[in-house]
Amino acid sequence: MNAVGRTPFIRAEGAAFELGYQHGKARAADLRAFLDDGLCRLNRILPEPVSLTGLRPTIDAYLAEIDAATPDLAEEIRGLAAGADIDPLEAALLQLRREILGYSKIPTAGDCTTYALAGADPVLAQTVDLNGDLDDQIAVLEIVRAQASRRVLVLSFGGLLGYLGLNSDGLAVGLNLVLGGEWRPGVPPYLAIRHVLDQAGSVEEAVRLLRALPLASSRTIVLCDRDTAAYVEVLGTDVRVEYGRDAVHTNHFLHPDLAPGDELNVFARNSSVRRLDHCRARLAVAAADPEEHFALLSAPPINVADNGDIRRERTVAAVVLCPGRGELHLRPGDPAAHATEIFTLS
Repeated sequence: MNAVGRTPFIRAEGAAFELGYQHGKARAADLRAFLDDGLCRLNRILPEPVSLTGLRPTIDAYLAEIDAATPDLAEEIRGLAAGADIDPLEAALLQLRREILGYSKIPTAGDCTTYALAGADPVLAQTVDLNGDLDDQIAVLEIVRAQASRRVLVLSFGGLLGYLGLNSDGLAVGLNLVLGGEWRPGVPPYLAIRHVLDQAGSVEEAVRLLRALPLASSRTIVLCDRDTAAYVEVLGTDVRVEYGRDAVHTNHFLHPDLAPGDELNVFARNSSVRRLDHCRARLAVAAADPEEHFALLSAPPINVADNGDIRRERTVAAVVLCPGRGELHLRPGDPAAHATEIFTLS
């Protein structure tokens, strides 16, 4: 339920195909327009244009991995295509867009900043920094799977089945981009997060699920429940986990085993270190009020301003997740310029 605001909210209930169908039908016009905009804006960012036909072998390779590891999500992608009246390859491309973009070592102002605090009223808060001017693609999904008591609330961009979110067991999941290793056909981290929210009731269960997945690309996944906060760093087939009462992460590898494989350029790394240090210092006085967390997320250096270049990452949303309350607090677009919208599990 959206208490106030303009962000589209879709409540989908049923078996996997039905979940995708309801999502696709609700967002059909927007998803078709997004796909028609330079193939979901890939051709406004990539140095060389791509086509759906040319990408088919790559998409098929990813889909084979998704089908094998997370068959319910593969079926939900097929439902999304039917509901939105788009080609199934297009529905899959919406899930794979970040993997198709890959990574380049260009200077950038930043990417997501994420932190989590365990406790009686746990919180996970982060900025969402993306290229592609994706402010207009934001939606929030409430997922009620058939014959399952667990409910899920997720933030979505442009047809994604998952990005970040929380579930009714009190687990919250966020993420950061880290760069390194070989990106290859597998389960995209965005779908992995949705899989975790569907299947896990705690940080420990989430870590076990993540270790079992053939993840497609490097990422840090931040987890939080009442008892534990953690970050999971993924570099190729290597996974490292750090547990604590709190977890803070930006865009460079922190675990000493993975740090030598970091491919982040020096400009982006300086930004990442600066945001990490700033966030750690501010968390020493962190409060329970989501609006106080937004005060941190909305100001430099955490909030990365738009410089007019669609190819550069900037802050397109900020989120404060309160998993114990079943609440997702969202400021879409520049968080300094927009009011908070509150979404609550039904």
